[in-house]
Amino acid sequence: MKSPAHILRRLWQRAAERRRIARFNKALRHLHGPKTPEIPADEVLAIVLVRNGNYYMDAFFDYYRALGIKHFAFIDNGSTDDTIERLRREPGVILDQCALPLAGYEDLLRAYPAQTYGQNRWCLYIDMDEVFDFEGRARIGLTGLVSYLEGQGATAMVAQMLEMFPKAPLSAVADFSYAHALDEFTYFDISRLDRFDYHSVEIPFAALLEGNTISNASLQFMFGGVRGKAFGENCCLTKHPLVFNGPEVAPGLHPHLSAGVRCADITGVIKHYKFAGDMAARDAASLLSGDLAHGEDAARTAVLSQTPDVTLFSLEARRWNRVELLIRAGFALGSDQYTAYLEQHHS
Repeated sequence: MKSPAHILRRLWQRAAERRRIARFNKALRHLHGPKTPEIPADEVLAIVLVRNGNYYMDAFFDYYRALGIKHFAFIDNGSTDDTIERLRREPGVILDQCALPLAGYEDLLRAYPAQTYGQNRWCLYIDMDEVFDFEGRARIGLTGLVSYLEGQGATAMVAQMLEMFPKAPLSAVADFSYAHALDEFTYFDISRLDRFDYHSVEIPFAALLEGNTISNASLQFMFGGVRGKAFGENCCLTKHPLVFNGPEVAPGLHPHLSAGVRCADITGVIKHYKFAGDMAARDAASLLSGDLAHGEDAARTAVLSQTPDVTLFSLEARRWNRVELLIRAGFALGSDQYTAYLEQHHS
């Protein structure tokens, strides 16, 4: 039997959660696009949480439209550049805004577009500095990938984040445009990774993964990478970017995952360009705002203050080629079934 203190604590937590949701709903604004968009059942909705995303805009849309995305649901978290104006001019864009701090509302910010516009649809969670890729992309495209996932009965695909960086010191490339950075940031470093089984209790948010199922026992969560090596960050490198938002799924509960999903037997790769542009200035701004729950920005700022010309390049760096080589390296996962699918249906 639960104690009175436990019952009171649960009641207080529920009341606090109702107040949090009410604050979010009050702060939410619909800025652009249809409130009931007509998104065909066989198309993928891109969901993007953005703040001051103008720097990435052109190259971002070029890549994801080429991938086959026609519908984008952005939720703005208080941009002060011309992100809003730019997004209003882009076709296929829905735009909402909520400027409440990420630290207390990120789950609601990420879940809202999926629950409002992406019910019973495949949703691709991406940030503007991320490039989602997968084995066979050039041959089968996103449509072919989704067809494979549906044939498996999967409702999510995991991807591992690959931090991309240049050979030069970061300070030397701070003024590069995003398109220029995509061309020049051709290296990655996976020499130091902390790996955990998907359902390991050592994962900080293991409780959120309990209801998820996997079809490949080799599926792992990874932490650290080159950011851990250079800045001491214990950053999570694993995400569930592609999710079918069906009745059993709770999308965007955490920046890196959704709950109630059945994970596919393959993983993708997210090339992450966090160090494109003036990262030091962005970190300083986020520290000043004080609205992030983690200490990663502070860790990077501390290192940069001591070593302004820090470089991520070393003898352990590798040059990007294609996803298939990362499967051979054990960073991403392939499967015999997927290989057969590629050969049989898309030769």
